[in-house]
Amino acid sequence: MSEKIDIKSYNYIELQDYFVQLGEKAFRAKQVYSWLHEKLVTDFTQMTNIGAALKEKLEAQCYITALTPVEVLESAVDGTKKYLFRLVDGNIIESVFLPYKHGNSVCISTQVGCRMGCKFCASTLDGLTRNLTTSEMLEEVYRIQTLSGQRISHIVLMGAGEPLDNFDNVVKFLEMISDEHGLNISQRNITLSTCGLVPQMKKLAEKDLQITLAISLHASTQETRRELMPIAKRYEISEVIEACRDYFNKTGRRLTFEYSLVRDVNDTKAEAEKLAKLLAKLNCHVNLIPVNPIKERDFRESGAANIANFKNTLEKNGINVTIRREMGRDINGACGQLRKSYLENKSSFQDSRSKRNSANFEK
Repeated sequence: MSEKIDIKSYNYIELQDYFVQLGEKAFRAKQVYSWLHEKLVTDFTQMTNIGAALKEKLEAQCYITALTPVEVLESAVDGTKKYLFRLVDGNIIESVFLPYKHGNSVCISTQVGCRMGCKFCASTLDGLTRNLTTSEMLEEVYRIQTLSGQRISHIVLMGAGEPLDNFDNVVKFLEMISDEHGLNISQRNITLSTCGLVPQMKKLAEKDLQITLAISLHASTQETRRELMPIAKRYEISEVIEACRDYFNKTGRRLTFEYSLVRDVNDTKAEAEKLAKLLAKLNCHVNLIPVNPIKERDFRESGAANIANFKNTLEKNGINVTIRREMGRDINGACGQLRKSYLENKSSFQDSRSKRNSANFEK
């Protein structure tokens, strides 16, 4: 027996082709696509305008990807909600709901874990387990919209994983989440963050998408970047900047550079001046991020004075800059923290239970 089809990963054209192969009328594809990607159902029985015979056929041949919420934490400070979801294979991912005045945003993961090794990030501490499928990424948005009861208008691909390391599934996600037959979220309201995979950045520029590309730069020189980000050993900072120019020339979309300020590492006035020089001829915006400390690293957050001085130095040199508003700090808001805490606690519980069982057996 052949494996069942992940029907939620089928785009609109693929779904039409599938129904033609089934010998069904083309309008059935529009109906089912709407149920999956607009009404956000998770069971074929919920599709009330689909006949019983077709439902049975779909049940036999397809499955609908659905995420199971394991834990939901809500910030008492700003209303941020962090969701832990269980995948069908038992893996755990995290996603974040961020309420803003301009609309509700969701930060999604693109991989289970990450292999990029950035030294200030909790997501990468245990390495990469696997890529998320297109349907699993869509589900992060769909489940949060359903569970929160709030319309999602903005998406950031800044959760666990390197989006461009999961290139094909991520591009398909971007196309489907903005499809007029589904949630139809404007691509201009979507931001994809990358640590700087140069070949994939150039490939993305050819896709004619209108998303915002955000580059996790975190340094103004190759030396400092190598200290913080292992990917810098593969791609020089100059190569990343050149790929950014290429992206802007092909898409016309202003770039964002993310810069996590780490005390005594990259937060000095000299670093700010070098950064301004590096970005001087780019149409860009710099997003300064006070680093969110994780217990496995000894990096410390820059003080308020250093952050303000860094921002002022960039502005004096003509760079558009903001300081990211910190959200969800009271609920393990930084990427990967909650998932890691959950997995460690689960492991500790299993270890203690195993020891108890062993002791009982020995008695």
